[in-house]
Amino acid sequence: MKKLILSLAVVAIALTSCKGEKKVETKEEVKVEEKVTDPVNSYNVNVAESTVTWKGDKAIGGGHNGTIGLEKGLFDIENGLVKAGEFTFDMNSISCTDLEAGKGKEKLEGHLKAADFFDVEKFPTAKFEVASSEVKEGKLHITGNLTIKDVTKSITIPATLTENGNDITLKSDTFMVDRTDFGVQYNSGKFFEDLKDKAINDLVEFSFELKARK
Repeated sequence: MKKLILSLAVVAIALTSCKGEKKVETKEEVKVEEKVTDPVNSYNVNVAESTVTWKGDKAIGGGHNGTIGLEKGLFDIENGLVKAGEFTFDMNSISCTDLEAGKGKEKLEGHLKAADFFDVEKFPTAKFEVASSEVKEGKLHITGNLTIKDVTKSITIPATLTENGNDITLKSDTFMVDRTDFGVQYNSGKFFEDLKDKAINDLVEFSFELKARK
């Protein structure tokens, strides 16, 4: 029994470590020096072919995953770097993909849209605006301002940029954001005591793959 408990503890520590490695640090809003000024010669995101995914876990077992729709996106590329860009997300489109209709899907989606979570009636969109990017150790790192609800923080997202003529694919690594940094405090152990199995992890996992054309 002691060996089993020790093994479970090691696994828990390993999983926590992996999540920590994916976490992106939220910092104060940074100044955006460059903005997209010529939409005709910029890359327009094909929202129908692009995907944004999320995953949230309970503190003790279980979790859910899904998608968020992209409302629009526009960015400039120069010498393999994202020079400027702005992406708007439709928070009303939050969907849970691991639950079936009539079996908890609608209830969870409604809760995510409610005032104690993303409050989409008051804040129907979220936004990411590019401030700069650089290549480090062969990986593109994009720094910009993420706005969720009424909070704006800067984050840096590791990504890969693939160019094919006039077509671009911008694909992120999996990264994790602390939801409480953006005012989403529901069932967070930081703010509420004795939640036990009702506690929800503060870190939410995201990834995206954006298809765009000039």
